[in-house]
Amino acid sequence: MHDRPYARIGERLRHFQAALEEAGGSLQEYIDEHYVQRWCSDALHRVLRIRTSLVSGMQDHLVAAGLLNLERVQLSLVTDPLSHDVEHTPTIDYKGQPYVTTHSMIYSKFLACHGPGIPGVFVDSPNIRLEIASPEGRQRGRYLIDFSQLDVEVRRDRGVDLDTYYDRPNQVTAILRNDRDAAIRFFESMFRAGLERVLDRNDADLEALGVAVELPAGPFPRYDLDEARARHGPRAVEEKLGRESDSPFFWIRGLMRENYDLVYPYLRRDGSRRDLFDIPSHDIYNYDLCVKSVVRSTGEATPAAEVLSGAVREWLVEPIIARLLDNRVIPEAPVFRNGSILNIEELGGYGPFLMVAARTDADGRRTFPETFGGGIGIERALWALLRGPAVHHIEDVTCFGKNPDSQPLYLF
Repeated sequence: MHDRPYARIGERLRHFQAALEEAGGSLQEYIDEHYVQRWCSDALHRVLRIRTSLVSGMQDHLVAAGLLNLERVQLSLVTDPLSHDVEHTPTIDYKGQPYVTTHSMIYSKFLACHGPGIPGVFVDSPNIRLEIASPEGRQRGRYLIDFSQLDVEVRRDRGVDLDTYYDRPNQVTAILRNDRDAAIRFFESMFRAGLERVLDRNDADLEALGVAVELPAGPFPRYDLDEARARHGPRAVEEKLGRESDSPFFWIRGLMRENYDLVYPYLRRDGSRRDLFDIPSHDIYNYDLCVKSVVRSTGEATPAAEVLSGAVREWLVEPIIARLLDNRVIPEAPVFRNGSILNIEELGGYGPFLMVAARTDADGRRTFPETFGGGIGIERALWALLRGPAVHHIEDVTCFGKNPDSQPLYLF
């Protein structure tokens, strides 16, 4: 039984090798062309040096800010449901229990921030997202099914309870806007720290790759999504804003996306809630960092791409549950009674998480943390930053890149 996965892999490789031979090639030629040539290329060596500087600069910045390093969670009962379609969520059976692989560590980050002595966490998060291949068979530049993300969550500790949420919308809105601005400043400073290290250590590598990096003196521009769409239309907004902006880095705020990205005002005291399809961007407290590269020889910029997404988070169990229901992540609300969940079977893996979200301490105070957070895709950021003469597709910045449109079989 133990060798069956490898037997299936071997059978698949036999068919793959036979197809290569029938086409007049060989497995050795395929490995050389798609892997060894990349590993030995000067461009990849330079990209990896830049990657090392970018990641270490950002992580050192987070350590200096007091955040704590968290372990990777690759198997769990619950993972990020994602707002976009994926082929499926891989599942691994162990000791009779199915565990899902990690789309992102969003729920793990929330739970790790539970302790009031933890100011925030960061982790080199595993991400397995089986992105759907292009129906036209056209290779898309930005997608990987297996990628790295520097994932961050920071406590806000504002103490906004449910009554304040319902009855003082002006006060809560002011707090949330301040916290969203603070979050954007936080992640901008993190990204700047990584870029500053790249500029300090890797100018020769940037020159060899044919790209230039210049850090703006002031804050990166910020655009609200509704205003940007009013000027540019609903499609390819980030690319159109990239052509408009003089800065190679800019923020887009207010994209209706994941169930944990804060929407406010949303839930009303009578239990009703606003229609998520009719909420303006200024009431959606998330943010995307977009990056475009600059070709050194011409000064021309490539199309901008999103590299970091984050948000102020939902923190009260009532709106958390309502958002999960609205996004059809769970079919019904949990029913708590005497330390148990009466309908736990209907909730899939969300039951334990929602029990923690509803938890109160001995004095009846909610303990679930108020946070903001975000994650920067490392390969996505390198691809956006380094596109030019030497870097075209996202797998060009990886040793083992797995673009869903690139290869029929990933060998390594």
